[in-house]
Amino acid sequence: MSQSKPTRRKFLQTSAAAGAAASVPYFFSQPRTLADEIRSKNDRVTIGVIGAGGMAGGNIAAAKQWVDVVAISDVDRGRAESSNQRMSGGKAKLYEDYRELLEHDDIDVIHVATPDHWHTKPLIEAMLAGKDVYCEKPLTLTIDEGKLIRKVQKDTGRVVQVGTQQRSTFPLFVKAMAIVAEGRLGNIRRVQAAIGGAPSSPPIPVATVPDELNWDRWLGPAPEVAYRHLPPADGKGRGNTNCHYEFRWWYEYSGGKLTDWGAHHVDICNWALKLNGQKQGPVSIAGKAEHPVEYKDGFPVQNDRYNTATNFQFTVTYPGGTEMVIRNDTDNGVLIEGDRGRIFVNRSKLVGKPVEDLADNPLPEDAIAKVYKGLPMEDNERKAHWANFLHCSREGKEPISDVHSHMEMLNVCHLAGISARFGRDLKWDDSTEQIVGDEEANSFLSRPYRSGYEIEMTQPA
Repeated sequence: MSQSKPTRRKFLQTSAAAGAAASVPYFFSQPRTLADEIRSKNDRVTIGVIGAGGMAGGNIAAAKQWVDVVAISDVDRGRAESSNQRMSGGKAKLYEDYRELLEHDDIDVIHVATPDHWHTKPLIEAMLAGKDVYCEKPLTLTIDEGKLIRKVQKDTGRVVQVGTQQRSTFPLFVKAMAIVAEGRLGNIRRVQAAIGGAPSSPPIPVATVPDELNWDRWLGPAPEVAYRHLPPADGKGRGNTNCHYEFRWWYEYSGGKLTDWGAHHVDICNWALKLNGQKQGPVSIAGKAEHPVEYKDGFPVQNDRYNTATNFQFTVTYPGGTEMVIRNDTDNGVLIEGDRGRIFVNRSKLVGKPVEDLADNPLPEDAIAKVYKGLPMEDNERKAHWANFLHCSREGKEPISDVHSHMEMLNVCHLAGISARFGRDLKWDDSTEQIVGDEEANSFLSRPYRSGYEIEMTQPA
């Protein structure tokens, strides 16, 4: 929203009307882009980056025509310094503690691109500091963290874009949603998110922490454990570790493939259900999963190797009998089945008879723009997602990937993870956001934060 800097956030009068986008049939047909709205060099957005790994680098590269990176925070000094050169030519201020970055009055927006277990705390504190935020997915490690994020966003009114950039993929995913919204599939009875399996690892030994890494701060709210690293046998690649990138295969820091790719494809499934009139969340989740280690009472018995589910298949049931299937063992992508037809979409194709039928019966001219909330469009998914965020930050509007719809679908991913860890089916009360009749499973809706790394809920005066 950035109400504190209105003079730097004005649009060209010729493109200010949000409704204009609703008449644009596709992104390549005279779109109203963010670039059209940039008035002068003084309109550039200043940004602070929290977590300076590869994801942040790719995102800033996509947004570079609109943003200037003025501050970077990372617990790995080497990453911070190399990212500073790439993102700002070495001009940004560097911090190990992101809280110092949040104190900057000259920062318009924040980008959170930390490991998953570090998303919720800086996101909430950034909102409380009066900043709009682009936060990588998945927003949370638990369902209860999502409740708090939604409350703080509602209380502060900050604009938060989640990094589920498939919501800005033209014409594949957005076009698929337009087909659904126009009723071309009829009443949807089943959706499927195929997200692939996760890797396992050999035993990973305790290793010396690299000099440039503050391991305690990398762990942050997660339990205190030893740093582990097994170099690759051929000397190529990252090897196995419980740190950079490979953190996603440990439940201590991530939800594994269920939240890594699930945050993308389950999101599309949930979007389709919502467009088709599904107003309530699920009532149950049933299925099975395989883990690379033994589990007892929901926790891994071994602590020296990857522990998230490697293979899985779950069926999520909604009121009325509609089903969502989450699986690893078929072509990566989203299958949407209705009583009038079905389509399959992934990052390279959109197929099915309803797609073929568009040749003779095309979508209405405003169909794409309507499902994209009538917002500006760009020609590249990551660039488009940033354009969407920056436009909504300027205008104080809800972005295409908002925290509320994100948590609706992420709750499903988290429930699948809890079901996997206990090896049993679950019943869900969506109105109270509680697992029914299973207090042991309910205890996994939250997690304890390590002392010194609790969320700071103080809002600056």
